[in-house]
This record gives sequence, C-alpha cells and structure tokens, in this order.
Amino acid sequence: MGDSRTGAADSITVAGFGFRREARLASLIDALERLEAQHGSVDRLAATQTMWPQVQELGRTRGIAVIAVGDAALPTAVTLSHSRHSLRARGTGSVAEAVALLAAGLGAVLLGPRLISADRLATAAVARGVIP
Repeated sequence: MGDSRTGAADSITVAGFGFRREARLASLIDALERLEAQHGSVDRLAATQTMWPQVQELGRTRGIAVIAVGDAALPTAVTLSHSRHSLRARGTGSVAEAVALLAAGLGAVLLGPRLISADRLATAAVARGVIP
C-alpha cells in the first residue's frame, strides 16, 4: 500500500473519528470531507470499538476499510488537542486524534489537530504511520 499523494510507498494515512451520540452519518461525512480538503485523501478510517458501527457505515459508503482501536488504549496517545470533556469521558484530549495515532501504528504522527464537523457533532483527525 502506498501513499500516491506524497510518494511515500511505505506509509499509511488513517482518519480517526470522535463524535457525540447524536451524530449521524452526515456529520461524519462532513468531518471527513473537511479533513480531506486540508490533508488529502486517506488510506483507512479508524474508530474505537464503541464508535465502530457509524464509522463502518462511512467506510462502506466511501469504499475505505476501517481499523478498530480499543477504547482502553485511548489514554496512551499524546494528542494535540485537549478537550476537558474528552479527558473526563475518555481519558484523552481528543478521541479522533488518539484513534488516528493508534490505528496508524508505532511512530505515527498527526498531520494537524482534529477538525470539527459543521454541526459540531463529529471530529476527525489524520495520522501518518509507517507500514512495517
């Protein structure tokens, strides 16, 4: 798998998501479109196990595979954003950023802070990792 946008044949870009219970598919689509407008298309999507169904639906509509990340791993990722709500609820400054980093693998880096959907119900962040 290669990243044709950067010429890096051994890298992968992963969009991670975080969202409120009220979020619908349209919220995730908007967050992904904002992310891709800024960073280019992604190779994979990622979500925690508790957020899996909605992101899997997005993956089906876009033809992009989805990587599952364990909820318990979220606090291990160092994020750029520091949401107090996210810290209280999930133990991380940004679910989207943590998911992207964890799914992209060891040594992954965020390409920027999370982006928020227009309805403010979903966030997305992208990380680039090296394929072992």
